[in-house]
Amino acid sequence: MTTDTTTTEVGTVVAEREVHLTRDSLVRYAGASGDFNPIHYRDDVAASVGLPGVLAHGMLTMGLAVQPVSEWLGDRGWIVSYGVRFTRPVVVDPEQGATVGVVAKVGTVDDQGRPARIDLTVTAAGQTVLGKAQVTVAFH
Repeated sequence: MTTDTTTTEVGTVVAEREVHLTRDSLVRYAGASGDFNPIHYRDDVAASVGLPGVLAHGMLTMGLAVQPVSEWLGDRGWIVSYGVRFTRPVVVDPEQGATVGVVAKVGTVDDQGRPARIDLTVTAAGQTVLGKAQVTVAFH
């Protein structure tokens, strides 16, 4: 779901998305990013360092989370800043994968009633995985 209106109220959902990740997704991201840490593709290595399983790359999760905001903005504006706190890892099961859910809501508006900050709720396996995920936006 997305909304195309520029003038919105605090709390308005501007975008929602679910992205399914597989182990193949992690391999492709590793190739694109150059991050070949084996905790992102080998169960034995992840277990040996006390992790609950193979983890999605943090930057992959962060990138997936902001994409719906970028698409919602389109050519009407731009992302000024983006920050998150990594609160929980996204464990990617070898057979089931993992689904990352994103809900983007207006957090603040400017003096013209346009969104100024978008707050993201990013979840996987029923838990929040990114905390204080906030995107500052500006319009032309």
